[in-house]
Amino acid sequence: MATVTFDHSTRVYPGTERPAVDQLNLHIEDGEFLVLVGPSGCGKSTSLRMLAGLEDVNGGHIFIGERDVTDVQPKDRDIAMVFQNYALYPHMSVADNMGFALKIAGTPKAEIRQRVEEAAKILDLTEYLDRKPKALSGGQRQRVAMGRAIVRQPQVFLMDEPLSNLDAKLRVQTRTQIASLQRRLGVTTVYVTHDQTEALTMGDRIAVLNAGILQQVGTPREMYDKPSNVFVAGFIGSPAMNIGHFTVTDGKVSVGAADIPLERSIADKITEADAGKITLGFRPEALDVVGSGTAGAFDVEVNLVEELGSDAFVYGSLKSKVGAGDLGAGDSNQVIVRIDPRNVPAKGETISVAIQAGQTHAFSASTGERLS
Repeated sequence: MATVTFDHSTRVYPGTERPAVDQLNLHIEDGEFLVLVGPSGCGKSTSLRMLAGLEDVNGGHIFIGERDVTDVQPKDRDIAMVFQNYALYPHMSVADNMGFALKIAGTPKAEIRQRVEEAAKILDLTEYLDRKPKALSGGQRQRVAMGRAIVRQPQVFLMDEPLSNLDAKLRVQTRTQIASLQRRLGVTTVYVTHDQTEALTMGDRIAVLNAGILQQVGTPREMYDKPSNVFVAGFIGSPAMNIGHFTVTDGKVSVGAADIPLERSIADKITEADAGKITLGFRPEALDVVGSGTAGAFDVEVNLVEELGSDAFVYGSLKSKVGAGDLGAGDSNQVIVRIDPRNVPAKGETISVAIQAGQTHAFSASTGERLS
């Protein structure tokens, strides 16, 4: 087992000026499950490949334990990688696929068989050891790829979107199995995904990347409750946080027909660069449906109701007074409200909602950084 440290690690692809990964500083504890998450092209897979030795490091260093592996060959880094496309040999049996790396390393046959059988038992693959990959389902093939990593007994597991090729139900089931398996084995794991739901449910900590720059690192609860900037606030959480840009007047902002007072500590942090504006966010579950005319309430016209059984979400348009600011993307003024699934409004109906006390997130209009 070992820690992993990115020390100002930078990757610039030939022919480009902007780094794919820019000055990444990140420390991963021994035995920790860390998830790298972000939109496509943010640098998460490049960061993983730098750690694996599959991409050159143009600046900074990478450490596994106390050892600087920046210029060490991939085969000598003591890592095992699980890929999105399984990367199994079609002509080999499951057992041969799982034990192939050990065979190449010259491990005795008896030890290979022992390790393969142990891994197969952990992954519930014992009855499939003599089958070829084509006779397995997608979930079983992914478990074989996991088994191939486990038998190597590496210091670090690297997983690059391993669930992307699975259907929705199997993806949920397999992510639970991977998280449980990692905790059982206690091996340091770096897991890459674009799915923030996977990140929130699997990781001990999450690192959010955007445009090659690390935005925030923290536990799933920290990321959800205290996003450090507007990007993280909008990326983490499903459905997304309601985020709007508002003009501050007399220490208040207008959301629809409601005037929302700002805390003095937040109002004092507004600078000249903000030009009297602020960015506010509030999550769908931070809104309560209230009676019309309630103090601090604003009206939402229902456009769509998403019913999920145990939950329901209203996607509606904010009925805004002139100069009240913009909520949502562009001119849509969309607001998302979590509601009682047993009391669902009809499309076209208007509901009144109020933000729960202390449930707003304030960000600088100029920098996007958290103020509250």
